[in-house]
Amino acid sequence: MPDPSTRFTPLDPGRVHPMDLEELAYRSSELQCSAPGLTQAVSSVGEPVATARAPGSTKKNDLKPAFCVAAALANRRMLVRCTLPMAVLAFSCAGTRAAAQTASTRALSAVTISAKANPNPVEKSYRQMIQGMDLFEQERAALSPQATLRFKLLPRRRDTDMHRIEMEVVGSTVDFAVPIAPDGTFTLARNPRAYGENAQVSPNRRALSMTWRTEIRTPGLPPNTRRLGDLRLECRVGMQAGLLSNSSNVVGRMVKALLDTPAYCDRQLPNYLFFADRPLFSVALAFGQRREVLSMDKLYAGASDDPGLKDDLPYCDCEVLVDRTYILPLGDRSWPDDTRVEFDYMEDE
Repeated sequence: MPDPSTRFTPLDPGRVHPMDLEELAYRSSELQCSAPGLTQAVSSVGEPVATARAPGSTKKNDLKPAFCVAAALANRRMLVRCTLPMAVLAFSCAGTRAAAQTASTRALSAVTISAKANPNPVEKSYRQMIQGMDLFEQERAALSPQATLRFKLLPRRRDTDMHRIEMEVVGSTVDFAVPIAPDGTFTLARNPRAYGENAQVSPNRRALSMTWRTEIRTPGLPPNTRRLGDLRLECRVGMQAGLLSNSSNVVGRMVKALLDTPAYCDRQLPNYLFFADRPLFSVALAFGQRREVLSMDKLYAGASDDPGLKDDLPYCDCEVLVDRTYILPLGDRSWPDDTRVEFDYMEDE
């Protein structure tokens, strides 16, 4: 069987991505452990990895990955300094084979690894989010000529504390803070090194505790309205940036990977959930003399048409925002981009 390492180079040498089957085969061969063991180890320890080579060496077997587990320091980052023998090989995946090698391998020189205190953070790809920003710049003239782009954090659990969130962009050799506005929105600074390292945008909150969206707004609109062109572009940028995370299993994630492109937003009625500012009573589209109120199945994450919604909610990033959700006929071009999306809120009734 050909050695995977001879034909594959990880996109990001500083992280292990077990969902990429080709990279999983490569890392398993490199670290001499089984794919299930490697996957379990990443689940326990996290993806960041530091590597070191023996001075002057170019041989594959001289690659010495050293994985360090951060202690649980609340909402802080720390530097972990570790010296591991070659046989320890990576975050507890080596098992008895590694133990047998310990005596015959020499220790690594000290490696300093920046490890996050939160072992299972909610995070997104910096590179993908920058690509989303690029798409906004490319398409804003056609869809949202007066609008601005911000990203937004939203709660996914009832007990999620959305106050005093700290967020960083963290790569293999670069990290910097990302200021978050009181309304949960933020912008990303462009950093070529972070882009090249496929850094992660990581708030100090655990996975599945928050969700992400784009927010593209044209200024000067009447209260309780949005512009359809802005929302069309929100969907396209959000898909390009990889912000949605609704899948419940491996098969679901594979299907999501096929649909997770801006072209999905061109469908007549894509199942892209938008979130209003407050609980909704109704949503209407209006352009000129034409006005149409959205049917109930387009509100509340389709609750009126889904008797199994309660069981599905843990896998939907709308779990605590169901009363704010709506979907739109984004691909129906009979509604122009200047169409107003009008909201009636529960509290106004």
